[in-house]
Amino acid sequence: MKIAFIGDIIGRPGREMIQKHLPQIKEEYGVDFVIANYENASHGFGLTTKNYSELLSFGVNVMTGGNHTWDKKDILPLLEEETMLRPDNYPEDVIGTGCRIYEVGNEKLAVLNIMGHYGMPYVDNAFRCAQKRVEELHNAGVKNIFVDFHAEATSEKRAMMMLLQGKVSGIIGTHTHVGSDDLQIANNTAYLTDMGLTGCRDNVIGMDPKQPLKQFLTGLKGHFDIPKKCKKILQIAIMELDEGKCLSACKLKVFDDGRVLKTDAWIEE
Repeated sequence: MKIAFIGDIIGRPGREMIQKHLPQIKEEYGVDFVIANYENASHGFGLTTKNYSELLSFGVNVMTGGNHTWDKKDILPLLEEETMLRPDNYPEDVIGTGCRIYEVGNEKLAVLNIMGHYGMPYVDNAFRCAQKRVEELHNAGVKNIFVDFHAEATSEKRAMMMLLQGKVSGIIGTHTHVGSDDLQIANNTAYLTDMGLTGCRDNVIGMDPKQPLKQFLTGLKGHFDIPKKCKKILQIAIMELDEGKCLSACKLKVFDDGRVLKTDAWIEE
C-alpha cells in the first residue's frame, strides 16, 4: 500500500493548498490512504467541524492532533469518530483515542498519534505508551503501523526512532512547523524528524510576523494571526509499505508558484 502524510496544516492557506494539490498527488503517486495533522488547521489553533468536513472532502482519510487538539470545543464529540485521533498518551479517561486500525485495500494499517514532553502539556510517558501500543498491535497481527510523533524536541523524536525502528513502518514528527532534511529508511522504518508546515511559508511558522517579533523584542505575549496574503507551500511524505516494512519513501514540497521539489529517502544499510 501507499500512504501519505501531511503535517501541521496552518489555517486557510494550508487547507487551500491541500484542496488544490492533494487529488493530483494521490492520482500521480497512487496513494491509497492520506493522514494529516489537523491541530492548526482552523485559524492556526485547533479544528472546527466545518474545516474537519472540508479536509475529508479534499481527500484526507484520517487526522492526527497534538497540544492544540482541544482549542475548538465543537470538535470534541468528533474525537469518537474513526477519522479523528488525539495524542494517545493523554490519560485514559480523556475523550477519544490516539490509535485506530484501518482497512486499506486488503491490508490493515494502524495510525498512532503520540505527543512528546518538552514544552508540552502534561501527558503520560510517550515512550512507554508507544512501546505498549506497538506491542498490542503486533499481538493483534497488525504489521503496517504509522506514527505521528507530535513533539518539540528533536532529541525526543530521534529517540523514538531508536525505540521503534524495525517495529513500525514509519515515524514522522510534527509540531515545530519547520521541515527537517533527514528523510531516511532505517531497519525498514521510514523516519523524518519533522514534516514541516502546510500553509504560509514567508513568515514565522505560518503566522504573521508582527506578534512573534513583538514577543521576541519585548517579552509581551499576544494573539498570533495567519496572514491574509502569503506565499504558500504543501509538504507531504509518501511511503510504500509491504508487510510492515517501508520499501521506499519520498517528500514533496509543492509551492504555489508551480515548483515541486522531490526528495527521496536514503536507506541506511
